[in-house]
Amino acid sequence: MNLSKKLFTSALCALACCSAQADKKQAAAPAPQDPNEMVAYLFTYFNSNAPEDEQICYAISDDGYNYTPLNHGNPVIESDTIAYTQCVRDPHILRCEDGKTFYMVVTDMRSGYGWSSNRGMVLLKSTDLIHWQHSAINFPTRYTKEWKNVIRVWAPETIYDRQAGKYMVFYSLRTSDPHSFDKIYYQYANKDFTDLEGEPRWLFDAGNATIDGDIVYNDADQLYHLFYKQESGRGIYQAVAKQLTDRWQMLPGNVEQTKEAVEGVGVCKAIDGKSWIIMYDCYGNGHYQFCRSEDLKTFQFVQNTEMKGKFTPRHGTIIPITRAEKERLLREFGNHNQPILPGFHADPEVLYSNKTQKYYIYSTTDGTPGWGGHDFSVFSSTDLISWTDEGKMLDVKGDQVKWATGNAWAPAIIERKQKDGSYKYYFYFSAHNPKSNRKEIGVAVSDNPTGPFVDSGAPIITDADRPKEARGGQAIDVDVFQDPKSGKFYLYWGNGFMAGAELNDDMVSVKKETITHLTPEGGNLQTWAFREGAYVIYRKGTYYFLWSVDDTGSPNYHVCYGTAKSPLGPIAINPDNYLVIKQKPEDKIYGTAHNSVVQIPGKDEWYIVYHRINKNFIDRHFAPGIHREVCIDKLTFDKKGNIIPVTPTLNGPEPLKQKGK
Repeated sequence: MNLSKKLFTSALCALACCSAQADKKQAAAPAPQDPNEMVAYLFTYFNSNAPEDEQICYAISDDGYNYTPLNHGNPVIESDTIAYTQCVRDPHILRCEDGKTFYMVVTDMRSGYGWSSNRGMVLLKSTDLIHWQHSAINFPTRYTKEWKNVIRVWAPETIYDRQAGKYMVFYSLRTSDPHSFDKIYYQYANKDFTDLEGEPRWLFDAGNATIDGDIVYNDADQLYHLFYKQESGRGIYQAVAKQLTDRWQMLPGNVEQTKEAVEGVGVCKAIDGKSWIIMYDCYGNGHYQFCRSEDLKTFQFVQNTEMKGKFTPRHGTIIPITRAEKERLLREFGNHNQPILPGFHADPEVLYSNKTQKYYIYSTTDGTPGWGGHDFSVFSSTDLISWTDEGKMLDVKGDQVKWATGNAWAPAIIERKQKDGSYKYYFYFSAHNPKSNRKEIGVAVSDNPTGPFVDSGAPIITDADRPKEARGGQAIDVDVFQDPKSGKFYLYWGNGFMAGAELNDDMVSVKKETITHLTPEGGNLQTWAFREGAYVIYRKGTYYFLWSVDDTGSPNYHVCYGTAKSPLGPIAINPDNYLVIKQKPEDKIYGTAHNSVVQIPGKDEWYIVYHRINKNFIDRHFAPGIHREVCIDKLTFDKKGNIIPVTPTLNGPEPLKQKGK
């Protein structure tokens, strides 16, 4: 073979080799994931008979049996925004025939009013599983003749009636008639799923109290299967029919695979298209039980659900969801670390205690109309992420604080080491004084960061302490600060104005002659106009003054800052660098303000603790200003000492490493 042939042959071999390698790479490349593939299950449920738990919650599972609650186990729809009773139970969710619309029906009921106290249901409609339209239906006022004495409308569910071409809503109904018992009735929903057509019509009963019906269609036997609880039989039974409105044939035998008391059965076709998932609430023993069936005739026990923390599901249902739907739910309701405190809290004050070597957050108890909370909570942590509720540490409505009657707002606290090596904690707070009919600032003292705290007996700051230059506003939003240069202590306060003064050595009074007007000049709601929530820190020779701008119920509520060379100003503002933190609408983070700051002992490492508006209450008619939650993020500085604007996060920072770990 001559040289040219050798080269040609070599080139062919190399080309073939490259082609083979390319084929291997192409074969090894993963196929694109189908966003419409069914990959998981969504569980809708409520948590307990307590009013705060009679709300719609979500959990998610890849296998249909093991579930993780979303949104930290908190509600995804607030009952007080949709229901007459402000509580709901028994959510049933259905994917519509178009594949992209979802219907949910729930019992409009507050169990605390009694088991014969509910009068209707709520219809909900969504196209994304996140935003829901709702309509509440009250039977006695809607059906004033035959059904005006309804006392129960329990556990509604929805199914598509193939013969009628409509969505049927069925439910258990009972009146106050002494001969009445619970029977399953039905109506068809209107086209928009905002109302029910006609009046209730009988569907089925077992001859005695019959509740918690669930209907599925089985292609294998071409029958509708009705699962229900029969009160006299103390279990779950089954009936079948060719059409939804036919006479149902009752089948012998119980469905549940336990001797426990059960209710709230739910049946779902598994993603594999072959088997069925059967679930029911073992309400007497506080857990859920899951079974599997291949034919809806025999049922095999799979497992009991572990109930822990906020995941204590009661009477719910499941549906398969697509990859795209799962990802959307995780983006919206994934178990992020934020907020760091459970429930509604605002105006967080963070403290590191040298005595206990723990961090503490003190907060305004939120969620009360008119900011009417009257007590303060305290939480402790060793890593700034996991917080333990230490309880209510001061109540301004009662004997603890005799000069005040309510409106416990915006606390501040400082630890002071005594000459004998012990520690005292001085807790400053705003409250309503009925004598002056004004908000004033008090102080309570304790030997421990969690109390008990003893009030000093009188306000430390009143309207009389307002600087003469100040206009309007209230004596609220107190902050306390120790100057590391002089060792002196200072108090700051104000709404509409910022005032500051040096504290006397007793820490329960101020040096009146030092009261100073500190309100930063200029600015507007989009820049640095002072509103409230002053907070002071010291770093590398500079005093940083932070404050909140705009209204606490506004998404624009945000934090700005200025600097000074002394604890009482004057404050200078850099027009090119004044922002500390603001909302991030793309992540549904709103109203990020009224902050405090903590420095990790011995390190130039800082964190900002702030509140934001719960995203479910951002609309004005949901009172965003009283539905706030506490979050934390890192606070950093550039080489010139400017605060680098904080981007609020969904997950927050990594937990602090504990000593020795």
